[in-house]
Amino acid sequence: MVLTLSVSSLANSSAPIPLSGGRCKYAGQSVRAVPIRILWVGKKRSRGVQLVFDEYIGKLKHYCSVEDVQIRSNPKNARDWRAQVDDEDNAVVNLIRSDDWVVLLDEGGRDIRSEQMAELLGDAGNTGASRLSFCIGGPYGHGRLLRERANKSIKLSSMVFNHQIALLVLVEQLYRSWTILKGQKYHH
Repeated sequence: MVLTLSVSSLANSSAPIPLSGGRCKYAGQSVRAVPIRILWVGKKRSRGVQLVFDEYIGKLKHYCSVEDVQIRSNPKNARDWRAQVDDEDNAVVNLIRSDDWVVLLDEGGRDIRSEQMAELLGDAGNTGASRLSFCIGGPYGHGRLLRERANKSIKLSSMVFNHQIALLVLVEQLYRSWTILKGQKYHH
């Protein structure tokens, strides 16, 4: 089963996704925990980043399974940045299954709040997808194939982060989202 949603009008909008009443629509409800896969393009993480990442992965395991997949930046050592993006794009797309629900982390994606990230997790559980894949691009971003395949495109901030910082922000927000869904006190 291929899940496709048109992202051309949604992906590039910077307007926040509307929320019903300022709360997460799934708060206090049972939400199907879809396994999460984080696909990120980049070099090996620093020890400090790895420690913080491991801390949040440990917290997330109480809610869902998380798989961490590194794709080497510029796998064919292309001298042209467009060729580099195409190589990275192909490598990421080849790791995505047809029944994955794909979220692109992109500076041109939709600006969302933490409650909306929680709703995104809840929505993914309702799609019938077997896995939720978050994609963090390399230094030049994502390629055409991945942009066309993505079900959603979001940004973590109006600022651009390197892959290590984006990864930490993402796992913290995933943990925060689950505490919102479960009505736990971490968020506020």
